[in-house]
Amino acid sequence: MHTVYPGRFSRRRFLRGITLAGAAGLLGWHPRRAAAEPPPETTRIRLVRVPSICQAPQYVAEELLRSEGFTEVHYLQREGTADIAPALASGEADLSAHFAAPLLLRLEAGDPIVILAGLHVGCFELFGTDRIQSIRDLKGKTVAVPALDSSRYVFLATMTAYVGLDLHKDIHFVMHPGPESIRLLSEGKIDAYLGFPPEPQEMREQQIGHVVISSTVDRPWSQYFCCMLAGGREFVRTHPVATKRALRAILKAADFCASEPEQSAQFLVQQGYTKRYDHASRS
Repeated sequence: MHTVYPGRFSRRRFLRGITLAGAAGLLGWHPRRAAAEPPPETTRIRLVRVPSICQAPQYVAEELLRSEGFTEVHYLQREGTADIAPALASGEADLSAHFAAPLLLRLEAGDPIVILAGLHVGCFELFGTDRIQSIRDLKGKTVAVPALDSSRYVFLATMTAYVGLDLHKDIHFVMHPGPESIRLLSEGKIDAYLGFPPEPQEMREQQIGHVVISSTVDRPWSQYFCCMLAGGREFVRTHPVATKRALRAILKAADFCASEPEQSAQFLVQQGYTKRYDHASRS
């Protein structure tokens, strides 16, 4: 399928739009005030790149990071979200967006990670067969997750506990990669799967299952941050000005992604972060 999107991506127009979208007092930001701040202690910043549209703000922020004084902006390629926390804890990456729940688990385990700010809401959507109309209907059913320490499993644990289900007794979990889980759901061999962008867009397009819960619009989940911005503890401790400048750039980019989804989607497609403009613009 060919990617179709309105107009041609303009780097100048994009940067002008992102500046206007974020200029109004974000973290006390003003162009002259920012210029008067001390320069970052390092001009290199390393972030994590995984195949997830939810990471869009830190990709969109590349030029904003350069405007904050970072002359080297590196994106470390990793296979999935499970690789983000280890990269931060080991010092391979300096900052990255990540889902809140696994970050809390890594903090509890003692990993040297610092949560800096909430980034955005609404990543996950729970898809089910016709037998699943609410979270309580998961009792006695089979649900697929990639692993028992994955973001999906942790989020499901939160949702099921909220309605009084016992995660260990009431639900049968099976472990499969995302594509395999989606296939099993389409064949009716599992009852539910928690999709992560761009999976929900693909599942709706292929008419696989139906949305039971969307963390974008359904309360109480839509009232909480889904993804947070986190940093390696040593980087944050030794580079406080760089951390503040990077945080400001990424939060401004998140604001732009929300207010200008079409331009953001064009950027993601033309920079090779995703192939589907329609998926990116709706996520």
